Amino acid sequence: MLNCQVIHKTSTTITLELQNKACYFAEPAYLLYVNEHFIKKVDKNIVTISGLRPHTLYTIRLTSETEHKEWVQQIETTYETAVLNVRDFGAIGDGEHLDTQAIQAAIAAAPLGARIVLPPGVYKSTPIFLKSHITLELEEGAILLGDTRREAYSILPGVVEKEKEDYYLGFWEGEPVACYASLVTGICIQDVKIIGKGIIDGNAQNSDWWVDAKVKRGAWRPRTIYLVDCTAVTIEGITIQNSPSWTIHPIRCKDMQFINLSLINPKDSPNTDGINPESSSDIEIVGVRFSLGDDCVAIKSGKYTLPPERRLASKKITIRNCFMEFGHGAVVIGSEMSGGVKQVKVERCLFKNTDRGIRIKTRRGRGSTAIIDDIVVKNIKMDGVLTPFTINAFYFCDSDGKTEYVWSKEKLPRDERTPVIGKLSFENIECINVQVCAGFIYGLPEEKIQSLTFKNISVTFKEDAVPDYPEMLSFQEKIARTGFVFRNIIKLSLEQVSVAKQLGNPFLVEEVETYNYK
Repeated sequence: MLNCQVIHKTSTTITLELQNKACYFAEPAYLLYVNEHFIKKVDKNIVTISGLRPHTLYTIRLTSETEHKEWVQQIETTYETAVLNVRDFGAIGDGEHLDTQAIQAAIAAAPLGARIVLPPGVYKSTPIFLKSHITLELEEGAILLGDTRREAYSILPGVVEKEKEDYYLGFWEGEPVACYASLVTGICIQDVKIIGKGIIDGNAQNSDWWVDAKVKRGAWRPRTIYLVDCTAVTIEGITIQNSPSWTIHPIRCKDMQFINLSLINPKDSPNTDGINPESSSDIEIVGVRFSLGDDCVAIKSGKYTLPPERRLASKKITIRNCFMEFGHGAVVIGSEMSGGVKQVKVERCLFKNTDRGIRIKTRRGRGSTAIIDDIVVKNIKMDGVLTPFTINAFYFCDSDGKTEYVWSKEKLPRDERTPVIGKLSFENIECINVQVCAGFIYGLPEEKIQSLTFKNISVTFKEDAVPDYPEMLSFQEKIARTGFVFRNIIKLSLEQVSVAKQLGNPFLVEEVETYNYK
C-alpha cells in the first residue's frame, strides 16, 4: 500500500505528499487518477491537483507504476463565496497596458472567502497589496509581470512612528530601512492563499534592479513577494522568477506554507535568495524547486542594532522534499540572526550543484540572543555540492566584517555581543562529487559550539576537484579534497562517518573538549 498524506487543499486544488524515504523525486514514479480518470504520471513526492470545483468530493487514486501498491481516498475541496475575474475589472492582460488598478480593484471588491482569478495572459503591474481572507489564483498561462520602472514602485518606510511603539515596515538585511514595495505585498493579513499554475515574474532582467545592486537608489530593492506581520498564508503551485532581490521574504510572520513552487533566478543575479523567513515561526517549505543566484533558503532574525524586544527568533521551521538545484547555499542560517534560530528540521531534500549544503554563518557582534539551537538535518542527498557542511562563526559580512574583532581566532571576552551555537545533528546524508571540503566547522574559542552529531554520513570527492574557499572568513585560503575540519566544539560525536578520495587526513579535530568516534 502506498503511504500518502493530504497536506493542503483549497476550493480548486488538492496537494498530496508521498510518505517514503526518497528525496524529492518519487522512486518509483506513480500514476494519478481523479474520479477514475487518468490525469498524469508523477515523478515527485509532492503533487498538486488543480482545476477542481469548489466544495466537491473527489476520489483520488495513486497507483505505483512498477509495484502492486496504491492509495485511494475521497477528498472534498473547500467552499468559496465568489469568483472575481480581473478582466471583468478592466485588466487587459496583453503585457503592455498597466493592469495594477484592475487587479487591485478586484482584490478590494472581493468578499471574505472569495477567489480572484488571473486567466491566461500577461498582466503588467506595479506592486499590488493583498488583503485578508482571499485566494489569488494565477491560472496556467497567466503571468503577473513586474513593471520595469523604478519610479513606478511605491516605497515602504523602514519605521512608522506610533504613539506607543514604532512600527517596522520596510526591512533590508536585518534592519528597518526604506524599501520599494514588492510586486506582491501583504501587510498584517491573514488567511490568504496564492495558488495556480501561473507565473509571478519580477522582470528584474529588463529593469535596473540588478545594476549596482549594493547601491541604494531611492530605497532598497523590492522582493517579489513580501509579507509583514502576516498569519496563515499559503503559496502553492506557482512559479516565481527574475526577482529584484530575495524572492519570498516573510518577516514577523507565523503559520506559513510554501508548497510545490518553482523559484527560478539566473545564477549571476545578485542576492536573489529563494525563501528567507525572518523572525517568523511555524513555517513549512515543502516540495519547492530552487535554481537561484544566492541562497535557496536562508533563515534570519535581524541584526543586533534592533532593540532587544525586537530581536525575535525564527523557530519551528520545516524544510522537506525540496530540490535545491543551484545556489550559494542550499539551507542557510544567518548571518542576520540576532534574535536566534531554533527548532529547524530539514529532511528528504536533494541538493545539487550548490556551493554549500547546510550552511550556518554568524559572527561576533550578532549578540547573546543570537542563539542557534535544535537544528536537525536528516535523509539528504547531495551531488556536486562543493562543501556539504559549514558552520562559520567568523563570517565577514557588514562594514566591520573584516576587522580584527570579527576575524581574530584568539579567545576574546564573552559579552552581550557574543553569539551562541547550541545543538545540531546530521543523520543519513550521502554526498558525492564533492570538491572543496567535506565539512568546515569553526566555532568561536570563547563560545564553542555546544553539541555536534554526525551519524551515517558518507562524503566522496570528485578526483578532478577545483580548489575554492570552503567558507567566507578572513585569511582563509582555497582548498580542495579536504576532509572534515572541526574547531572549537564542546561535544563532537561521529558515528559511521566516511570520507573517500580526500587528500590527507579525513578528520582534523582541534580544540574539541569531548570527541566520540565510532
